[in-house]
Amino acid sequence: MINGEIPSGLPIPWGMVGGGQSSQIGYVHRSAALRDGSFALVAGAFDIDAERGRAFGQRLGLSAQRCYADYKTLFEAEARRPDGMRAVSVATPNDTHFEICQAALHAGLHVVCEKPLCVSSAQALELRELAQAKNKIVGVTYGYSGHQLITQAREMIARGDLGDVRIVHMQFAHGFHSAPLESDNPSTRWRVDPKFAGPSYVLGDIGTHPLYICGLMLPGLKIERLMCSRQSFVKSRAPLEDNAFTIMQYRGGAIGYLWACAVNAGSMHGQKIRVIGSRASLEWWDEHPNQLRYEVQGAPAQVFERGMDYLHPDALHDDRISAGHPEGLFEAWSNLYYRFALAMDASDRRDTEALRTIHYPDIDAGVEGVRWVENCVRSADAGGVWVDYC
Repeated sequence: MINGEIPSGLPIPWGMVGGGQSSQIGYVHRSAALRDGSFALVAGAFDIDAERGRAFGQRLGLSAQRCYADYKTLFEAEARRPDGMRAVSVATPNDTHFEICQAALHAGLHVVCEKPLCVSSAQALELRELAQAKNKIVGVTYGYSGHQLITQAREMIARGDLGDVRIVHMQFAHGFHSAPLESDNPSTRWRVDPKFAGPSYVLGDIGTHPLYICGLMLPGLKIERLMCSRQSFVKSRAPLEDNAFTIMQYRGGAIGYLWACAVNAGSMHGQKIRVIGSRASLEWWDEHPNQLRYEVQGAPAQVFERGMDYLHPDALHDDRISAGHPEGLFEAWSNLYYRFALAMDASDRRDTEALRTIHYPDIDAGVEGVRWVENCVRSADAGGVWVDYC
């Protein structure tokens, strides 16, 4: 049953660093944050070009005085205002995440950051320590994880519908970068440049999405060791990869495979998670996010549909419209931003009990994503060898 009122309290005054007019993801951040009234956009430093950023902010309805030239000025000026922002989203290239998130936490702000959280585990662990010391939330935008049928999969796995989990197959393999389009596309160019992207391209940029979803579905599954092979099929991207295969061995004997690829020519998106147990399997595909396929050995396959009463109550909680009407990525991101707001409010009230009940990609998820990328790169650069997960 749909509850047409999503309780959110007063909107949290919120700003952005990056996410300007040419950003690939700025609009979805704003749409998701503003949809439920949980946040109110009050300020920003939207562009590396100060005048362009100011003009863009004014077109969003902000006053010119609250469209700042850079993030340092943004944080300092907003801290002096009685109505200043309490949270900020960071939508900038990977190499800037650490310094901006660190400055935001020191300024007393909650943070929502694009993935990967930063470019090294040392930086990620430092941010986690600082966030804990400041009692601030750091959320990471693994946006696909806001789809409700991922929750349904988690509950079915937990109650044993699949039997013992044996294999997890993960992929995010699209074809949009099968040619060197970065020569004419600035938003892609920085992603394949190690000065801005860090030690990887597709492993960090898209591979961490299914990795996080796998962790949501199977929270008890822990990597023991892994082996990774990565390639640069568009040679100008070397040393960064545009294709990578990773095999993971989990504690308890299960095995995982993750294919991250930007050169899968002809594929629109290709993000799929398949969990294979001793008696049944589940499969979720982000191009059809309102369906979850359930296959019991020796029986006809079933397809679960979003919004139906036979689903687990937690998989119905975030429904925005009745079954049969397709929801998509904007709804998934909105679900995440709503949870970010709930977590920020609970943190400000020091309500640790409430915080434990809110499922969202937090600072620990950000740390784990960076850690996984580092281990993959370590294995691949050693010749595709097995490495203990550390």
